[in-house]
Amino acid sequence: MAHIPDGILAAPVLIGGAAIAAAGIGLALRRLDDRAILRTALLSAAFFAGSLISVPMGPSSVHLLLSGLMGIMLGSGAFVAVLVGLVLQAVLFGFGGLTTLGVNTVNIALPGVVAGMVLGPAIRRAVRPGRRAALAALAGGGSVLATGGMVALCLWLSSSDYMPVARVMLATYLPLALAEAAITATVIGFLARVEPEALAPEVR
Repeated sequence: MAHIPDGILAAPVLIGGAAIAAAGIGLALRRLDDRAILRTALLSAAFFAGSLISVPMGPSSVHLLLSGLMGIMLGSGAFVAVLVGLVLQAVLFGFGGLTTLGVNTVNIALPGVVAGMVLGPAIRRAVRPGRRAALAALAGGGSVLATGGMVALCLWLSSSDYMPVARVMLATYLPLALAEAAITATVIGFLARVEPEALAPEVR
């Protein structure tokens, strides 16, 4: 449930999320150039498509986020890619909500951006494929777990009544983190072999 719907979160949480999202998007847009637009659009499309495939798990459902991959390849541009995908999903399919766009953008994009900043340089410097794969897997899986924690925090800050659901929801992120770790490691490994330049973040 990375797409928190309207009517659940408290106003201070919504306002805080919107402010952080606006700051991240503003930073990314100032650094976005013509070359970066294409990669941002491609990864936004991948995020949009992946998020449409939901797997029910208990009272919640999970879907691919690709936030670690976006953070490595886009840097702060992940904020833009996620926002565009979320807007399209909310308008076209009713996923998530409009008032929660800021919170949802931050919950998904911020962990990926941080993972890209922290692990991206080591991934690009890695000579051994095994080390590169391990770091990429950590970025992908760690981003998902961080998103789960942030979603749970938003629910708890809005109402303690949501905590039972938040605990169950956190457990559903564990298999998703493993899947994202494998996907991120595979994609990064492939790009390192055929197009190493693609691993440089387009928006720093």
